Amino acid sequence: MQNLTVAIVQSDLLWENSEANLLQFDKKLEQIAPGTDLVVLPEMFNTGFSIKSDECAQTMEGTAFNWMKQKAAVLNMVISGSIFTRVGGQVYNRLLWVQPDGEFIAYDKRHLFRFAGEHNILTFGKERMIVELKGWKIMPLICYDLRFPVWSKNRFIEGRYEYDLLVYVANWPNQRQYAWKQLLIARAIENQAYCIGVNRVGSDGYGYQHSGDSIILNPQGQIMKQCEPFNEEMITINLDYNELSDYRKVFPVGMDWDDFEVKNYFVNNT
Repeated sequence: MQNLTVAIVQSDLLWENSEANLLQFDKKLEQIAPGTDLVVLPEMFNTGFSIKSDECAQTMEGTAFNWMKQKAAVLNMVISGSIFTRVGGQVYNRLLWVQPDGEFIAYDKRHLFRFAGEHNILTFGKERMIVELKGWKIMPLICYDLRFPVWSKNRFIEGRYEYDLLVYVANWPNQRQYAWKQLLIARAIENQAYCIGVNRVGSDGYGYQHSGDSIILNPQGQIMKQCEPFNEEMITINLDYNELSDYRKVFPVGMDWDDFEVKNYFVNNT
């Protein structure tokens, strides 16, 4: 299995200004090293966490998605991040996984942040998404999903782990940064997988500060690399599949995981 090179972008976001955010990411992505496999951007990277659908929601033919396709093709890398997306009469917090060939996969945020009214505006997602890149199995999730371990739980099926890397994109405020760090560590340990959290910095339109604290953890929950809090920064890491495989062989806790089924219990409030 080949190693995987991942770049994460901890950035300030301009409030409800998609055009300006895309321009600033144009400049940031110029610094990504050739040969990188995956670039991860924060949640709602083109608008910040505004749920004003008239001002911020775009269709799948909109400028943000087209920008992602263009960047993936030009850089020859997978680009991933979430945008406020309108599909017919529904609006989603949609994470897009965009490949250099223009193909893409979408994950709609399952757990909507009711404390900000997200559940009143958006439609919740119903399916987990596991994608493959260079033989790696990767599961991307969005922000508030981090607090729900069952939804992100890895599985051991017929001698194989369901995924190898867990990725969270977020607009997680500084006042809850302790929970952000501890939950990411827990998700890595309990799922025997690498875990990446990519958060924004700066102040949003509601006045909430974001420290970023973007981080890359190994399957033991140990920090491999992390961004400096409150600063815009990009970091790149080479993830070693052999190290993951060796750890799973030495400590095969997956063989004792409980089997379970997730049922759709949400009420659609849109």
